[in-house]
Amino acid sequence: MTYSVGVEYALHCLVYLIDVPSKEPIGIKDLSEFQGLSETFLSKVFGKLSKAGIVSSVPGVKGGYTLAKSPEEISFWDVVEAVEGPKPIFQCKNVIKNGILYRDQDCSSCPASSSSCRINLVMLDAEEQMREFLRNKTLAWLNKELDRDLSKEIRKDTREYFNKKSSN
Repeated sequence: MTYSVGVEYALHCLVYLIDVPSKEPIGIKDLSEFQGLSETFLSKVFGKLSKAGIVSSVPGVKGGYTLAKSPEEISFWDVVEAVEGPKPIFQCKNVIKNGILYRDQDCSSCPASSSSCRINLVMLDAEEQMREFLRNKTLAWLNKELDRDLSKEIRKDTREYFNKKSSN
């Protein structure tokens, strides 16, 4: 199981939007420059975040993005689902139907559907537990953790970078 790097970039960029003075928008150009990635890639990620209601787009020369909700209301799962989409990680293909005991029989004699397949049920339960864990981790939580994990200088320099960019 892997999530695309878009999830990671999204979470990093969303944290930067927390401390912008007066909730000034930050442009994709500035966010992509700071992260060292293409504007096109990050624009696609932010398009998904905008569609999910996580960020708001501000048009114009001084435009960009702001958080559409408070950091306490945006969970890791919200970001994962916005970037990756809602489909489950495990997608039961009911492979037992290909087994030698069922191969030549009509489907009425096949085991129950994927909705009651024990393997599928376990995998979906595991995914739900992961989703619940990620729903309990918010941008506000991440921001506090970064204050604890990163040096004050790095946090200050990051904030100053975006504060300067938003005031230009």
